[in-house]
Amino acid sequence: MPPANMVVDLSHFNTTVDFAAARQAGIAGIIHKATQGWQYRDPLYASHKSKAVAAGMLWGAYHFGVGADGVVQAEHFLDSVNPDAQTLLVLDFEANPQGPSMDMEEARAFVTHVQSATGRWPGLYGGHYLKQLLGTNTDPILANCWLWLSQYGPTPVIPPNWPRWTMWQYTDGAVGPPPHEVPGMGRCDRDMFNGTEAELRVFWAAAPFAQAVASD
Repeated sequence: MPPANMVVDLSHFNTTVDFAAARQAGIAGIIHKATQGWQYRDPLYASHKSKAVAAGMLWGAYHFGVGADGVVQAEHFLDSVNPDAQTLLVLDFEANPQGPSMDMEEARAFVTHVQSATGRWPGLYGGHYLKQLLGTNTDPILANCWLWLSQYGPTPVIPPNWPRWTMWQYTDGAVGPPPHEVPGMGRCDRDMFNGTEAELRVFWAAAPFAQAVASD
């Protein structure tokens, strides 16, 4: 079975969204930017969440990590999101174009604090920056996180730290393989799930055990 192409990630840049139209077109899950650093909150997070949930969509939140204390950032993320058991949690681990980038130790501190506070490991979103820092090495702490790979090419190349990708952001709406657009959203970041729609729903519902599901 081909991967399920029914997840979209959004942020405050996506100002005009018709969640009902996107759901009707087959989009099942939304992962939305919630926070960045230790102070910033995405101004559209709350309103988009209410509309997506009303449309019957699965909901997730991500934090854009920066070069600062990982525990402080994790606390800011959790305080802002106040996640329930159905909220998928993710650390966006990539180079920061506006200032210092999060390093590996800060990423470890972030994901470990989220696990300690919630009982579940968050997903780890990463691409070139993550591969550059890891090289051919493995990281036993980050390996607890399910992998959300960012790579705009025809074939996903997985860092040696994970046996497989769980989600794959294959396009930003311009670069990468089609399809790029979503009804009700236009061009946007699109993501495949490494399984069927039924498996996606099981994975999302089993967030505390996400890594075990992703590694099966």
